Amino acid sequence: MDEEALLKQFAAQFAHGPDDADDTDAAAAAQGADSTANQVADDADQSPATFDTQQFLNGLDAIFDRHTAATEAGPYLEQAMVDAENAGDEAGLLTVLNETMGFYRSQGRHKENQWIVQRSLELAARMGLTTGTSEAWATTLINCATSMRAAKQYDQAEDLYHQAQSVCRHSLAPTDRRLAALHNNLSMLYSETNRPDKAELELREALRIIEASSVNPDADIDVSSSHTNLALTLLTEHKLEDAHWHAAKALEIYRTGHLEHSAHYASALAGFAQVCFAERRYADAVTGYRHALAVIEECYGKDTDYWRITADNLRQAEEAAAQAGVTVDNASVAGDAGALPQSGSRLPNSPAQGKTGANAASSPSTVSVSTGSAGAAEAVSACPVSGLKLARAFWTQMGKPMIAAKYPQYAGRIAAGLVGHGSECYGFDDAYSQDHDFGPRFCLWLTDEDYAAIGEQLEVDYEALPRKFSVDAQGRVTFEAHARSDASGAFPSAGAGSTVIPDAANAPTPGTATHDTATAESGAASSDVAEAMTTPIDAPLSPVTPRAQGANRRDGVFRIGDFFESITGYHTAPAQTAPHEWLMLQESTLAAATNGEVFADPTGLFSKTRQGFKNMPDDVRLALISKRLGMIAQAGQYNLPRSLKRGDGAAAWLSIHEFVQATASLVFLVNVPMVVGYMPYYKWQFAALRKLSGSMFALLPNVGEQLETVMRLSSAACYGGAGFGEGGKGAAPAIEKINDIVEQIAVDIVKELKREHLTTSGETFLEWQRPYVEDHIASDDPVLKSL
Repeated sequence: MDEEALLKQFAAQFAHGPDDADDTDAAAAAQGADSTANQVADDADQSPATFDTQQFLNGLDAIFDRHTAATEAGPYLEQAMVDAENAGDEAGLLTVLNETMGFYRSQGRHKENQWIVQRSLELAARMGLTTGTSEAWATTLINCATSMRAAKQYDQAEDLYHQAQSVCRHSLAPTDRRLAALHNNLSMLYSETNRPDKAELELREALRIIEASSVNPDADIDVSSSHTNLALTLLTEHKLEDAHWHAAKALEIYRTGHLEHSAHYASALAGFAQVCFAERRYADAVTGYRHALAVIEECYGKDTDYWRITADNLRQAEEAAAQAGVTVDNASVAGDAGALPQSGSRLPNSPAQGKTGANAASSPSTVSVSTGSAGAAEAVSACPVSGLKLARAFWTQMGKPMIAAKYPQYAGRIAAGLVGHGSECYGFDDAYSQDHDFGPRFCLWLTDEDYAAIGEQLEVDYEALPRKFSVDAQGRVTFEAHARSDASGAFPSAGAGSTVIPDAANAPTPGTATHDTATAESGAASSDVAEAMTTPIDAPLSPVTPRAQGANRRDGVFRIGDFFESITGYHTAPAQTAPHEWLMLQESTLAAATNGEVFADPTGLFSKTRQGFKNMPDDVRLALISKRLGMIAQAGQYNLPRSLKRGDGAAAWLSIHEFVQATASLVFLVNVPMVVGYMPYYKWQFAALRKLSGSMFALLPNVGEQLETVMRLSSAACYGGAGFGEGGKGAAPAIEKINDIVEQIAVDIVKELKREHLTTSGETFLEWQRPYVEDHIASDDPVLKSL
């Protein structure tokens, strides 16, 4: 299938107004708008027309709710343009133009849309928006850019997106969904211009923002759309295991929220079908595309790019199924109960289950990992999956079924995930991380009331969960369903909840109608290979260190407040009006309290508490930026060169350390912790800095690499390179290079401060920039100001 065409199918669109608008009232509003427009046209002598923007949006909602957009939306939008112009309402007209761009994109009317784009930009200029940072200007730029991208005018689109990026930094809150839309749409541009690595970064950031802003991420259409978009991009990168999980999660959200009648449901269905196609599960691909077509036809009609592209994808999936000898019921539609794959479940016709006939594939290889005593000496060096992935599978297959079976009345009140101390919580763990405190684990977070009722017994049941698991060659984690202790009681088999996340290493390229290569004639050879590959490798659980036991344990059952107190000293985040308390919290502490993943949070209480720690008051952020500017100036610009001139290598080395720490912290603070997270503790500081710097929207993106260069040169500069056998020959050029980098970083920081309107000064000795930054601190609390 044509990847470029497929991506068009999932073009992001803005919402058309309140999600909870009443159908009948909205329809009446639409009729009222039309009536008003006709009256104005018929009688020019009456009082000047007025344009009701909210009434217009309600009417448009009603059209989409009736699934009549294919025939009614176009005329309605065109009439609204006339009405707004007749009323002289420029702001209302801009709203109509923005909505029109979204609708024209969905209809593939790209040539007409370029005229709407031009008209929108001209109107915004006439309104004086182009020199400001208003939300209206940001929204218009994003819509114009997305329309140009859909029309394959990529250079213009990218320029408009970059303008939108600059405006959004000032006009939108860090959790504003329009900021997520910008990340999402930029990712699509990168995908369509063959930059999938950048596309993935933008989509992950979009998903993070959407989840952070959602009241209930498990039943939020925008969250689902972000998962679908990420799955498709991961598919182009051949990261099939992640693509599968995100595509399945998108469908799960629609089921959880009972949102299957939404027009966007087609995107999730077709996205999962595309993943199924890549996994060679052609029956699932066919049923998914068939259901997607039905939804598209209902909501948009057949005369759209959406319908034509999906129909073509269905045809290719049907052909591939026929070639593979897979029979698909011609009447089947994936909307039937039980037909759709369940997120986190073993899906029908998956490679792990195998096929019958000449195309039967050999069994996947597995690595078995059994968890032994905590004091075992051997590390888990054989586990090939990350700690977060292992934790999610452990929760899905073992924890969630246990709670459903033994605590059904609390299943809708218990939050689960993995957050806190440990390399895997940051997503940076590797094979070296598995020699201590590693193994299947997750956290369960309860309210005080629920903990008093079931906390102790739930902890017993958690500890009794089976920890023996296997990981096959495709990255699928499977836990054995038997309990560790007879006392733990029985709960449903994990088979129905095991996570199937195939790896892309041996998968066909998305869009190619290839089929399994193992044949009956090659059965013997395949069997030999399979036997050699499935030899289990057992390894015990790695030792639990003292710092991860008792009150400092990193998994199990917690009161929500106690969990955060164990990390930060606070049950909930300090008040926004308590800057002295925020300043007492180290950034690494806040990073530990807000990292990781939340797998389930039915009440939203845990996520709300966690979000509180993410929401550092802006006055505190500015105060910290000022402090970092002072240390950069003192350590890097002043004491470092003086220490080097004195020949005091130790003092110079320590100056470099302080300079690097302050500068790295400044990068995170300038990028806003609510958006990018906090800088973690020293071990993962640069891993996080590299990840941040790779984001398209990163501010000061080159600083991390510059700091690493300074550190590489520090031995030669401070000690003449003696530690590396260089004698004294390397000192002079290393010193010169370090001094140049320090000053270049200072120049870049001043440019960024100016762009953020935090200074009007061009002074590059950063100590003198502090008063300008502190002028933007609204609070009079003296703790926020420098001495």
